[in-house]
Amino acid sequence: MSTNHDDGCDNSDPEERIDELKEQAQRAAKGEIISWESDVLPLEQREQFWRHVVEYETAPLTTEFRQLTDRGLELPDPDAIDNEQLTSKLWEVIRALALMRVYICETDHLSDRELYSLLWHDVLRQETSILPDEPGSAWHVDLLGGCSETDTYLYLKYYADEESRRHWLADFPDYDMPAHENPPYDRDRRLPRPPR
Repeated sequence: MSTNHDDGCDNSDPEERIDELKEQAQRAAKGEIISWESDVLPLEQREQFWRHVVEYETAPLTTEFRQLTDRGLELPDPDAIDNEQLTSKLWEVIRALALMRVYICETDHLSDRELYSLLWHDVLRQETSILPDEPGSAWHVDLLGGCSETDTYLYLKYYADEESRRHWLADFPDYDMPAHENPPYDRDRRLPRPPR
């Protein structure tokens, strides 16, 4: 006997449900989905993955800035506060993001003022989907994850280990590899991390 889910997928055949979820995701993303999935992934996990993709693509949008202010957090312009106030506010924002299961990383190349300014002007203002609050879920914000030339340079200079640097040069032998330096700040090891 087959029954229908709210999403219109017939639950009698997992492959059919997965195909329907893929079509829904494709429509929601206006045809802009590029995906790959392992053949060894069990059907149940594949279906769960595609359900999450559809949820993400069809969820209403907001910003972390809006979510923080809706929770009562004041977010003053970085130019309006002194360094001591700014450092205190930065850590308040970092802790509030962690309560929302949003975790930042690769920040040690930025001063407190540079990091707060980047969050305030850019990162917190990017639109993101409002997803169901699920235990164990987390949103990771890699400040060097944009794959720009600058991001790559800073990653290789401050964060990449020697093996990663060797692999990079093997793939891009003409790359002008920066000398490794320790980042000028020591914050990342103190940042909140998602529960395991």
